[in-house]
Amino acid sequence: MYRALFATAFLAATCAMASADPFPNHPVTIISPYQAGGTSDIIARALAQKLRQMWSQPVVVENRPGANGAIGVQAVVRAPADGHTLLAVASSALTSNPSVFQNLSYDVRRDLAPVTRTGQVPNVLVVNPSVPAATVKQLIALAKENSGKVSYASQGIGSNGHLNGEMFGMRTGISLLHVPYKGSAPAVTDLIGGQVQVMFDNLPSVLAQIEAGKLRALAVTAGRRSPLLPDVPTLTEAGLANFDTSAWFAIMVAHNTTDEIRLKLEDAFRSVLADPETKAQLVAAGVEPLGKGAADLADKIGADTAIWKEVIEAAKIKVE
Repeated sequence: MYRALFATAFLAATCAMASADPFPNHPVTIISPYQAGGTSDIIARALAQKLRQMWSQPVVVENRPGANGAIGVQAVVRAPADGHTLLAVASSALTSNPSVFQNLSYDVRRDLAPVTRTGQVPNVLVVNPSVPAATVKQLIALAKENSGKVSYASQGIGSNGHLNGEMFGMRTGISLLHVPYKGSAPAVTDLIGGQVQVMFDNLPSVLAQIEAGKLRALAVTAGRRSPLLPDVPTLTEAGLANFDTSAWFAIMVAHNTTDEIRLKLEDAFRSVLADPETKAQLVAAGVEPLGKGAADLADKIGADTAIWKEVIEAAKIKVE
């Protein structure tokens, strides 16, 4: 359904004649609806650097955190639909927010249009080094002995980290205390400080802290081990079959943006994400570059919305 709604216009526009007006013709703003330092922000800034060179126009990344991305999304929805205001967003704002927030200020299908997925990353199950658990099995045993007392941080209610924590609890039969933050950076700061004990976070957001010994990685939520953490098992290897919940990131625009401009944006991001220098920069940060286009993104939104809706309903996660 999502693909039919989002992709038909793109197919119809492929034969459209190029406009006489250049695009972009003034500075471009990429809104990252999270705190600086998170994975979405890392990806947005890497892409902005290359887009400046390609377009010969200023490309500015602007952080608008809050409500698991909803504040930044709304800013893009309200901006002129001319392709000069882009949304660099994490998957949860597109796939879980509609089920979590009862009065969400936007509708993904009505208000936004897909450009491309930019990349995907495994989530990492990390703990403060003081936590007496060196393996997933030991963490589960600790949580069972201290039901409801072992706390886990997330990037916010309905975020990817929150839903991973809920799924982890459901699959293992444990009860963890959820502590939501306004983004990854403040959550990681408190995790390192010992105010919270556990977190599921995107690999790029915690890689440096893991390497520095400030956090201990127990497992990754992907189908295979990360080459950046070769000694860290997957959750499947740790005993939780098919626990592959890699986070992904995307570029969206306001729904009324013309097909012509959307196609130009899709081509631009496809080119940037295929650039060897940009790919190397993202891979070094733990990101797998994608850039498969609008149809792929529309399909992924639909599939993951259905998956996370089940988790959200089972966990009774609701925000008025």
